[in-house]
Amino acid sequence: MSDSPEAIRAEIEQTRAGLGSNVDALADKVSPSKMMDRQTDKVKNALGSVRERVMGAADDAGSSLSDAGSSAVAQVGDVKDRVVAKAEGSPLAVGLIAFGAGLLLASLIPASAKEKKVAADVKDQAQPLVDKVTDVAKEVGEHLKEPAQDAATAVKDAASGSVDTVKEEAQSAAAEVKDQAQQARENVMESSA
Repeated sequence: MSDSPEAIRAEIEQTRAGLGSNVDALADKVSPSKMMDRQTDKVKNALGSVRERVMGAADDAGSSLSDAGSSAVAQVGDVKDRVVAKAEGSPLAVGLIAFGAGLLLASLIPASAKEKKVAADVKDQAQPLVDKVTDVAKEVGEHLKEPAQDAATAVKDAASGSVDTVKEEAQSAAAEVKDQAQQARENVMESSA
């Protein structure tokens, strides 16, 4: 190390420049906006990778979400990887998953006052139609009641007739078997005599 003022100034300037770049890098690393930008880029990359795998691309979805650092994000990454593996190459499956996720999100968001008012208006306007449909259904039920009873009676009569027929045929067959057995016995007795 030299004791000349110029050398000391040069060394101070060099140290100051090194410290300045280190401070700038540290500030960039911990800046909330920069952190958000890095996380946004990771999510975009992960979604792009998922889209490519689902649509049949050979690229691996990667583990960009699991690099986020927290265990919650790592678990989301694991779930994402499992879902991607199951849905790979199947846009229909992805559509169903997206639909389910949309329903889940929609169920978590409370209805606004405007939506509640519109729903109440629709319910009020639909009530006469509901009443009319109910009346028509009751009337149709009344009209179908008698034919249904007639059909049930006809089925019951047919079943009774079938039972009687089967019973008569069984008795006739039993009598015929009995006659044949009697004749066989007589034949056996005549042969042995």
